[in-house]
Amino acid sequence: MNIEEIATYINSTFFGNKNYKITGVASVNNPSENAIVLVSKKKYITDDVIHKSGAILTSPGFVNFFPRNNLVISDNLEKDFARICSLFVNYSSIPISSMDKEKKHQIYIGKNVSYGENFNYGCNVVIEDNVNIGNDVTFAHNVIICKDVKIGNNVVIGPGTIIGSEGFGNIFDDKKWHHIPHLGSVKIFNNISIGANCTIDRGTIDDTIIKDGAIIDNQVHIAHNVLIGEDTAIAANVGIAGSTSIGKRNMIGGMVGIVDHINTTDDVIISATSSVFTDIKEPGVYTGIMPIFKHTRWKRIAFWISKLAKIAKVFKLKEN
Repeated sequence: MNIEEIATYINSTFFGNKNYKITGVASVNNPSENAIVLVSKKKYITDDVIHKSGAILTSPGFVNFFPRNNLVISDNLEKDFARICSLFVNYSSIPISSMDKEKKHQIYIGKNVSYGENFNYGCNVVIEDNVNIGNDVTFAHNVIICKDVKIGNNVVIGPGTIIGSEGFGNIFDDKKWHHIPHLGSVKIFNNISIGANCTIDRGTIDDTIIKDGAIIDNQVHIAHNVLIGEDTAIAANVGIAGSTSIGKRNMIGGMVGIVDHINTTDDVIISATSSVFTDIKEPGVYTGIMPIFKHTRWKRIAFWISKLAKIAKVFKLKEN
């Protein structure tokens, strides 16, 4: 694309040669004459960026640092850079219009499956019976969509992800475990991105629900009957146990574990590796971990933690 086309796409202004061709994006560490580079901070204004970049996306306050460069000007750099990156995505996919080539491309489609326009998929995709898929949906390689799942518009699902698998619902009768059949399904709303090797379990009776605008990283497990609120972001290796309700605009850090039947309110941030055992009723940043120490120091701290109940009891006796 040329500079003018890129600027028009993000509804921005530009300076320089409007016909200059850009074929991709580059970082400030590896600028290229065929790529556009994001310069969001003054420390990124280097000789390499100035002399080797094909174009630069920057804010109005930095224009004077680049008198001879092709510039695209933005008041929202990160958002516009993400939109520019989307212009150069090349999905390795096969249009579903080639239905006569299903077996060759190894996509397996069950009964009563419906899909909208611009449906793209990779190899070894499985779509079971009674699945509904909206417009502008992309399934990467080895995606499995189990029966009765509903997927909205503008949804991207990464390689190896399984939507609608049976949840970990079991009953113990003092002798052995008995599995509970899961009769619900999964509803994935609109404008959602789900990473690679995620599992989203179907509900036991009611559905598991992922609402509009949610973004989910790789290797995330969402159990049965979970509700993920609008515009919530979930980082890698998070595990959310059954019947948990996550509010709107939550940000859940990597390797967080959330036990079952937890509710979080809107606008909550949970720090990486935290364990959540109680409801979160007020917006804010929450951390449920101890910081890292040298092992010898940690052993001393752990010793005193083990004594806290006795210490509290002593103080209570003194108060009485």
